[in-house]
Amino acid sequence: MTTGNQEIEIKLRVEDAAKARGMLREAGFRVRKRRVFEANRVYDTAARSLRAAKQLLRLRTVGARNQLTFKGAPLPGKHKKREEWELTVADAAAMEAILTRLGYQLMFRYEKYRTEYSRAEEPGVVTVDETPIGTFLELEGPPGWIDRTARELGFGAADYITLSYGSLYMEYCQVRGVTPGHMVFAATGARARGAGRR
Repeated sequence: MTTGNQEIEIKLRVEDAAKARGMLREAGFRVRKRRVFEANRVYDTAARSLRAAKQLLRLRTVGARNQLTFKGAPLPGKHKKREEWELTVADAAAMEAILTRLGYQLMFRYEKYRTEYSRAEEPGVVTVDETPIGTFLELEGPPGWIDRTARELGFGAADYITLSYGSLYMEYCQVRGVTPGHMVFAATGARARGAGRR
C-alpha cells in the first residue's frame, strides 16, 4: 500500500500457499483481487548505481497491464518504508526501448503469483505471494495495522522480513550454493499447473 507516495510493508514467510489462504480465511480476510501471474523486470545502469543507492526501477506486467515503478531507499525501522512512484504503461516494449536509450539495462527478472486479500473497513491489504523460492505473506498498510494483523496471524516482529525479493533470492542461492540467475519458475508448465487455483 502506498500512502502519499510512501510504501509501508513487511513480508512473512509461510509454509505454503494453502496454509496462507486458510490462515487468512480464518482471520476473516476475503479475496480482493484474484490470483494472477506477475512478470517483473528490474533495470539499472551498467555501474549498478540504483542498486548501490538501494533504489529500484521496475517494469511489471500482469496480463495486459504494465506498470513502471520507482522505489527510493528504505528508511530505518522494523517496517519497510520507502518512497514509491508508479504509472501505468500502455506499451511495455516501447517502455523497455526508452529505458535502454536512457542507459538502463535489464538486470534481474522475477516472477510470482499474487492473490490480494482484505477485510472490510480496514486500511491495509495482505497478499499471498507464491514465488520460486517459497511463499510469503506481504502486509501493506499503516504500521499499527501491520503489527496488529501480524500478531493476529501468529507472527511477531522477529518474523518481519524487509528485504526485497531480489535480496531474498540472492540469500536463497548463497545458502544452497547455487549460481544466481533470474528468480523465475521452471519452464515445465508452472503456469499451467497454477491455473485456476484460488
